[in-house]
Amino acid sequence: MKLSMKSRYGLRALIDLAIHSRDEQVALGNVAERNGISPQYLEQVFASLRKAGIVRSVKGPQGGYFLSRDPKEISVADIVTVLEGSFCLENEEIPENCKSQGAPRAVQKLIVDQVNQAMEKILTQLTLADLVKEAEEYSAYGSDMYYI
Repeated sequence: MKLSMKSRYGLRALIDLAIHSRDEQVALGNVAERNGISPQYLEQVFASLRKAGIVRSVKGPQGGYFLSRDPKEISVADIVTVLEGSFCLENEEIPENCKSQGAPRAVQKLIVDQVNQAMEKILTQLTLADLVKEAEEYSAYGSDMYYI
């Protein structure tokens, strides 16, 4: 599995949104600027997140985005699944002309299955709240990229 820039930007933007939308909605342009992300690209990412019910938007001059649920209720797996479709390694394919299925089955069982199980456990247990807490700790020590 490769965590694409779409997922990385989405995660960074959602951390920013969780931090800055505690009292009111946040303009997507502000999120984009703070994180060095193209506003047009971020709009595409947020369209997917909005469609999945992770964020909500308010239209108008004072409009913006906010989380639809508490960050503790949004797992990293939820976010990555929306933006990637899947976070699992693809299953090992056994070619039709393969005379010995032992090697591909071993790769599937001992690598692919175990990596997928571990990744699912990690990404399901990690929440947006965990990411926010970590980001805020870095910010408190002045070693963060965010300008909070």
